[in-house]
Amino acid sequence: MIKKKPGIDIIDKILDACYKHNPDALFIMSLMHQYEERGGLSKKQLEGLYLKAQKVTDMPPNWLATLEAEILKRPTRDKTAPVDNKPLYVKDEGIEKMILEILSKYPQHKRVVFLQTKFSNNEAMSVDEKKEIEKFHKLLIK
Repeated sequence: MIKKKPGIDIIDKILDACYKHNPDALFIMSLMHQYEERGGLSKKQLEGLYLKAQKVTDMPPNWLATLEAEILKRPTRDKTAPVDNKPLYVKDEGIEKMILEILSKYPQHKRVVFLQTKFSNNEAMSVDEKKEIEKFHKLLIK
């Protein structure tokens, strides 16, 4: 185990005290093994150790306070909230109405038929194409 800071290792002492209190605890043994192998524990593991250490009757309260301070120093990694799924393309009902009105009067209008297929396939229409439909509607219907 490589220690970052020389000095008293409270986490190791707490692990030993918990192990002496209940030598058959698999959780404590796995924490001890990981602490010795990797040199540290995650925040969740420290929280679990804290809950186990609270149950030990002869645990010094200053060790628990130090462990709690170590837990509070660690960053909390929260998962982000799920993003609402909005459709990428929203149909413009006004454009759809204009296209249908033009095609009801002139069903063979090639450009409007092309724009209708583009509209029905949920393809994005440019501003020029929308203006073109409005122009056709203005000239042919009104």
